[in-house]
Amino acid sequence: MEIFVYRKGAEDVEEGFSAEELPGLLADQNNVVWVDLLAETPEQIEAAKGILLDVFKFHHLSVEDCIETRNQPKVEAFPNYIYFIFHGVKPGETGPVNFVTKELDGFLGPNYVVTFHDQRFRSIKTVKQRLRTSPFACQRGSAYLLHQILDELVDLYMPMVDDFDAEINALEERVFAMRQSSNSVLEEIMDLRRSVARLRRISARQLEVLYRISHGEFQQIPENILPFYRDVHDHLQRISDLAEGYRDLVSGLFDIHFAVVSSRTNDVMKTLAVVSAIILPLSLIAGIYGMNFEYMPELHSPNGYYLTLAAMVILTFLLLFYFWRRGWIFQRDEVVELKPAVKDNENAN
Repeated sequence: MEIFVYRKGAEDVEEGFSAEELPGLLADQNNVVWVDLLAETPEQIEAAKGILLDVFKFHHLSVEDCIETRNQPKVEAFPNYIYFIFHGVKPGETGPVNFVTKELDGFLGPNYVVTFHDQRFRSIKTVKQRLRTSPFACQRGSAYLLHQILDELVDLYMPMVDDFDAEINALEERVFAMRQSSNSVLEEIMDLRRSVARLRRISARQLEVLYRISHGEFQQIPENILPFYRDVHDHLQRISDLAEGYRDLVSGLFDIHFAVVSSRTNDVMKTLAVVSAIILPLSLIAGIYGMNFEYMPELHSPNGYYLTLAAMVILTFLLLFYFWRRGWIFQRDEVVELKPAVKDNENAN
C-alpha cells in the first residue's frame, strides 16, 4: 500500500504514511489523498479489504466487486463517492493473437482517490513518478488526479492497436501467398478474430463508462474537469472505432482465405480437366486400333505405328494450342495500369 498526500499550498506531494494515519488525513478536506492498494498476496488482499471497509466505509457489495477481479468495466454512484472498474492492457503479454487485460478498481471521493489492483500497472507507476517530481496533478483535486491515471491507462492501448494493424496486414500477405490450404493460417485468423472481439467489447464498455463520467453525471467531478475526461473519451472512441474496423477486416480475411483456397482448387481441377481432355482422344485412337478386326486402315502398313503416334502428338499440340487461345492454360495474371485522371482545366485547354 502506498499513500500520497498533497496539502494545499505545499510544493511537494508527501508519501510514506501508514493506514493508521489515514482517518486524520481524510478528515482535512484541503488534502488530496491517493491510496494505491496492490494486492498480490492473500495477506495484502485482507489488509486492503479492511482499509476499504473500516477506514473508507465503502459499501460491502462494492468491496466484494473490488476484490473479485473478473468484472466488466462499469461505474456506480454512491452518495459520497463513485466506484469504477477499468481494464488496462498487459504490455509484454498482450498481442494481436492473445489480447488479455488486467482489472483496475477504484473509488473517487471529494478529496481522495483509491485504486485497487492485483497486478502492477505501468500507468499507475507513471503517475506516481510524475507526482514525485511535480504536485500539479493533485493541485486540481482528486478528480483531475483520477483523470491522469485513466489517461495513461487508455494511452497504453494505442501500441497494442498498432500491433493489430500490422498483424492483419501480415496475415493478408500470407493468405495471398498461399499455394495450398493451411490450417495454421486459419488458426491464426481465428485467434486474431477472438482478440479483436475482446478489444471491441472492452473498449465499448469502457467508452460507455467514460461517456457517463465525462458528461457531468456524477457530482464528484467538477465541471471544470469534465473537458479532460472528454479528451480521454475521444481517445478511447478512436480505439473503439479502430476495433470496429479491424473486426470487418478480420471477417474479410476469412472470405479471402476461402476464396484463395477455392481458386487454388479450381486451378488444380482445371489442370486435371485439360489433361483429361487431351488423353480422351488419344485413348479413343488407341482403343480403335486396339480392336481385333483383321481389315483396318493402316493395320498392315509398315509405317502405321509411327503414323498413329505422329497423329497423336499433332492432336496433343493442337489441343494445347486451342486451350491456350481460349485462355484456359499458360495464362499470367494481368497487371492493370490505371491512367492518371485528367483535370478539368487540362481538358479545357
